[in-house]
Parts: sequence; structure tokens; C-alpha cells
Amino acid sequence: MLEVKQCLSAAPTVFLFFITSLILIAAAYQTSLSRGVKNLTPANYVDLGSEGTKERIKKMFDKVELSVSPYDTAWVAMVPSSYSSQTPRFPQCLNWLLENQSHDGSWGLPHLHPLLIKDALSSTLACVLALKRWGVGEEQRDKGVQFIASKFSSANDEKQHSPIGFDIIFPGMIEYAKELDLNLPLGQSDVDSLLQKRDLKLKGVFWGNNSKSRKAYLAYSSEGMRKLQDWEMVMKYQMKNGSLFNSPSTTAAALSHLQNDGCLNYLRSLLDKFGNAVPTLYPLDVYARLCLVDNLQRLGIDRHFITEIRNALDETYRFWLQREEEIFSDTATCAMAFRILRLNGYDISSAPLAQFSEDNQYYFKFGQDFKDMGAALELFRASEMIIHPDDMVLERQNSWSSDFLKQGLSNSSIHGDRLDIYITQEVEHALRFPYHANLDRIANRRNIEHYNVDSTRILKTAYRSPHICNKDFLKLAVEDFNSCQSIHQNELKQLERWIVEKRLDKLKFARQKLAYCYFSAAATIFSPEQSEARLCWAKNGVLTTVVDDFFDIGGSEAELQNLIQLVEKWDIDVAMDCCSEQVEIVFSALHSTISEIGVKALAWQARNVTSHIIHIWLNLLRSMLQEAEWGSKKSTPTVDEYMTNAYVSFALGPIVLPTLYFLGPELSDEVVESPEYHKLYKLMSSCGRLLNDVHSFKRESMEGKANALSLHMLHGNGVITEEQAITEMKGLAKRHRRELQRLVLQEKGSTVPRICKDLFWKMSKVLHTFYERDDGFTSNDMLCVVKSIIYEPIVLSEF
Repeated sequence: MLEVKQCLSAAPTVFLFFITSLILIAAAYQTSLSRGVKNLTPANYVDLGSEGTKERIKKMFDKVELSVSPYDTAWVAMVPSSYSSQTPRFPQCLNWLLENQSHDGSWGLPHLHPLLIKDALSSTLACVLALKRWGVGEEQRDKGVQFIASKFSSANDEKQHSPIGFDIIFPGMIEYAKELDLNLPLGQSDVDSLLQKRDLKLKGVFWGNNSKSRKAYLAYSSEGMRKLQDWEMVMKYQMKNGSLFNSPSTTAAALSHLQNDGCLNYLRSLLDKFGNAVPTLYPLDVYARLCLVDNLQRLGIDRHFITEIRNALDETYRFWLQREEEIFSDTATCAMAFRILRLNGYDISSAPLAQFSEDNQYYFKFGQDFKDMGAALELFRASEMIIHPDDMVLERQNSWSSDFLKQGLSNSSIHGDRLDIYITQEVEHALRFPYHANLDRIANRRNIEHYNVDSTRILKTAYRSPHICNKDFLKLAVEDFNSCQSIHQNELKQLERWIVEKRLDKLKFARQKLAYCYFSAAATIFSPEQSEARLCWAKNGVLTTVVDDFFDIGGSEAELQNLIQLVEKWDIDVAMDCCSEQVEIVFSALHSTISEIGVKALAWQARNVTSHIIHIWLNLLRSMLQEAEWGSKKSTPTVDEYMTNAYVSFALGPIVLPTLYFLGPELSDEVVESPEYHKLYKLMSSCGRLLNDVHSFKRESMEGKANALSLHMLHGNGVITEEQAITEMKGLAKRHRRELQRLVLQEKGSTVPRICKDLFWKMSKVLHTFYERDDGFTSNDMLCVVKSIIYEPIVLSEF
């Protein structure tokens, strides 16, 4: 038999792959702390009052806050009494307008963005019209008119952000001002330009063949249509709560023309809730609470609010089952509810999302610019939750929503010169880093660094809700990230000492790759209470790469056989039974580390699990030996034989499986021996092996190593091309991934605790992060990522 190190056919482990590609910068990581990277302790960062911040956030689950809208309040104020057309039905709204004018003569949200002048113009003109309609507030009217005249040129400024319906509503309000004999000192050319654009919209020039979108847009903009409106058509959009589109202004316009009881009851309910003014959209409670949950999860601080989040999602799930209009009438709300509920284990169908198809974009596509991107982005994120092989709803949605987003990014109108660059950044990140290839801690840091604390959103007018964006979320996230990072740095130092204690640094064949093994742990299981889990993951990660190097280049046939025999016997005399110093170092490191992990796991599991961990390692060693024998004997396994062995030799078992014992739940023998447990492990490992083999096919073919692709082509009798084989292997990996995610999310009939199932999915995300891109991660990519997660604290700037 040839020397094993000359004929090994075993593919490298996942950790060896991405460490090999990054070996040029390994030394930089080992010394980075000593080069001045500051080790954070609680005294090193500003005390942001985390407990007080947490309490404020918890209270947000109890009540949704939403800004009121001068624009919508003005339209409600214009509704005449059913008894007299000369008397307002809601005089309290009129009084609110008189009392809430800004110093510059405008009405609107305070501290409005400079690109929202059109919104200020629209709100101010609506308020002036309401006051003029009832002959009150002459002083306020005059100040409002002065503001409109001073800013009117912005109405035709394409760089300004247009509220939805502005091109219809604002010219309509100018015409209404003439009917009321309200003198607006406006340039006629500017007015003509607005009217011309309005006429084009009314004729459908901007809509093409999408008549559904056009009708919905015109119905939504009813207050600007007035006598031109087809009110019978508009009322087809009336909702169960009596409103039109949940819009007070549209509903008020309909009430003014039709005196509809449903419209009246809706507006009365708003005034009962909000006082003398109304918001621009209501209800918004489900969407706001979903935004709150999404914020906390995306920033990595949701573990502080487990009970509150569960209660909120239980309520959302009840609404979903009851087919509540608040969820299903709005694209973003429905898509977000679906995604978050499915990710949190609720059994829901994707069928309701079919209404938001490419052919029915009018459900969210009122405008023509980046306002649409937010809803499309939520649909894209929802479409990533495919867990069933025949889910054509999500398949189609993923295809067209990704195309829609890509087209939006190529449209210059939504880039840096626009109001909201954040939505552009989010779209870019979502397309570049799909959910299944997005490591939690990398995503958390990116979301923190790009977090928009301004909760301003635009419909017909600007509105704000602290549930959508909030400085408290950011403050807590920054403090939490830096606190966890401080712990991670201390753990890495502890692991560096462990390397020396186990004499692994003495093995000349074994490259030092601790930082990367630990990074994969810290990037997935990062909370302080999971310290033992991270250390277990990292130590076994280091040992798997040492063993892989030993089988690949470091050990002779006799040494490999000796190592396996030692692990089989376990309790041996090291001095007598080890055939070489190399074997003695490797076995001693394995023996002491496994024993140490077993002792620590005893405290978590209340039973001895050391024998199980030994068994996991034996399976790996035997699978590596099997691959070595295939190479030495020049034998060619079938694809099935190869995969049956290769998912074990991929070396994820010793990393993931022992770590499960440190996540909290007690795992009985029945659980770890269950078909579900094994299937989770097999799907995760098989998916990783296939991704690795696709990526390393050309290199391994040149080296004569067995590979799923080469075997698939070989056993295909020359019929299967390389391109076909790659497509088939990628497709099989995708099916494994989706089946894995389905098992992780499935609660009914599951015996493995969810937190444990999540670890299989987290490792899958590690694999996809490194293999998703055709060119892999470059050394510079990885340098930046590792430093950002382990070494570089987030500096909280002023906001």
C-alpha cells in the first residue's frame, strides 16, 4: 500500500478550505490584539443605561405610537355636516388645524427632511383649504399662503420626493382653491406644468396596460379628483372597517360626496382614538409591531425580549388565521408577517401571498419610484422562506421580485440623491447576501452600522412611528454588540493558551487556524450565555483541521491506523501505545479535550455524554480512512457510496453535535438517536459536501481526488457534461438546504429542541456564506469580516 500522504483522496474539511484560501493573513490575526486592538470591558464603553432602554422597548409592545397628519386632518375637517353643507361635521379637526401651524406658516411633521418640500406644500395647502372652506383662521391662512408661494418652485422639482398621489392631488387642490376664491400667488407656467402632468396621469400614460394599478391609484387619490372621480368605482375599495385603503383623507373625500355610514364610523373611531386629529394611515398596529420584532431580530438583541416577541407573534398568528384585513390588504404587512411567523415556527401557508403577484402589482405599486422598493423588498425576503419543493407561489415571487429590485437599483432615481438611501442599501444587501448565506453576527453588524434612526415614512404625507425605527434600538444594539465582542476576545485568548497546552503548535504539518475556527462560532452563537458552546465549537473545529492535515499530509498509514485504534480503546497508556510523537500529541489533544467537554456537558445534561462524543469522532476518523483506502487501492466508489461516506468525512459532526449539549435543553439518548436528529446532521453535511465539491471540482480533478461531480460524470457514461453535473449538484444542494430549513422550522412532531435545530441551520449558513459566491471569499474580504466581528468595536456616533 502506498504512503497515505502520497495518495489520499479525501477532500478538505470546510474549515480547511476557507483557511487554506486565507493562509496568507493568518499571522495577522494571531497578533492583532497585541498590535493595539483595544480589549473592551464594561468600563471601556459608555453606559447607555441598557436596563432603562430595555424597559422602554418592552413597553412599546403594549401600545403603538403613530404621528397624526395635518394633511389627513384637513380633509376630515372639510367634510360637511349631514344637516348643513355650511357646517363642518368634525369642528374639532378645524380647531386642531388652527392650533398646530408651524412658525414658518406650514403644517406638517416637525424637523422635516429638506427633500420633503412637496409634502409640506401638500399638507399646508390642504390645511389652508380647510380653513378657507369654513371661513376661519384668516391669519393662519395668510401665513400658509406665503409659505406655499415661497416654496412653490419645489412642486416641479424632480429631485424632491413626491408623496403618493401628489401629481393628481396637488393640482386638484389648486383648482379647488380657485373655486373657493382663494388667491394663491403662483407662477402660471409652474401651475400649467403641474396640470399637464396631472392630465397625463389621468389618461393613463404612465401606467401602460396595467389598468388595475391605474384604477387603484386614482381611487387612492380621490380627494384630488373630486368631480372627475367615479365614486361607484372608488367604493369597490372600501374595507371592512369602513375606510378606503385605510386612508383617512380618501375616506373623508368619499364621505363628503356619498355620506357613507361605513366611512363615517371609520373617521369617528379615529377621532375617538387620536383626539382632534387623525393619522395618515390606520390601522397600523400589526405592521408596527412586526417592525418592532424585525428591528430587534435584525440588530441581534431579540433575546432580551423573548416573552414580548412571542406574545406579539401569537397575536399576529391569530390575526393570520382569522384572515384579518389589516394583514392581507397590505403587501409589506402580509409579506413581513409571513416571513417572521414562518421563521419562528408557526405553520402557515404561502398561498395568501399569491395575490401580490407580478400581474397584480397594484397592491403596492401606487408610485413609480423607490417607495415601491420597500414593499417589493419585503416580498423578496418572504420568498426566501421556501421550505416545500412544490411551493410555486414563493418560487415565482422570488423570481419576479428579485428582477424588480435589480431593475430598481439600476434606476438612478433611487440612488444617493434621493431621500432614503437606506432602502437602496437594504436592497443591495438582500440581493447580495440571501438569507441562507448571511451569518447572523455579520448581518447584525451591517444592520447596526447602516441603521436609519429616522422613522419618517411617506404615503400621501410623511408619518412617523417609533416602532419602525428608534434610537433606543440602536443604542442597545451597539452596547450589546461591544459587550459580546469583549467576551469573544477573552475567549480567543483562552483558546490560544489551549493550543499551546495541547502542544498543537508543535505539529509542523498542522497550520494554525484558530481565529477562523473561532470566528465561525462567534458569528453564529454570540450571546454571553453561550460561551461554553462557542469554546466547544472552536476547539473541535481546530481539532478537525489538525486531524484532516494529519490524514492528508502529516501521517503515515501506520500512524493513521494507530490513531484510530487508540480512540477505539480510549483508556490507554500513551507512552506505550502511541507509535510516534505526532500520534501522541494528536491523540492526547483529542483525549483531553473530549474528556473535558464531557465533564462540562455533564453539568448541562445531568448525564455522561463522553461516549457519544467519542463515537462521533470515531465515525469521522473511519470515514477519512475509507477515503484514504479508496485512493491507495485506486478504486472508484459509486456516487451513493461516496456521499454516504463523504457527508461524515466533511467533518461537521465533531463541531456541531457536541456543541448541542451546551445550548440549554437536556438531550436524552432518544433524542440524539432519533431519525430527526440524524436527518438534520445528514442534510447539513451533505449540503456542505456538495457545495464544496462544486467549488473544488477542477482542483481535485487535477489532483486525482474523488469528488461528487467527477463521479457523477464518470458514472454517467460520458453523457453528462461538466455544466450539467454542476447544475444537478447545485440543485441537489438547494433541495437539501430547503429540506433542512423545513425540519428546523417544523414544530409538529419534532423531538429535537428548536434551539438545537437552529445550530444545524447556522452551520449551513456558514457553509453557504463561504461557497455561495463563485469566487469564494477573498483574503481581504475575510480579513475585514473577522476583524469586524472579533476585534473592532462599533463606535456610536452622534445621531
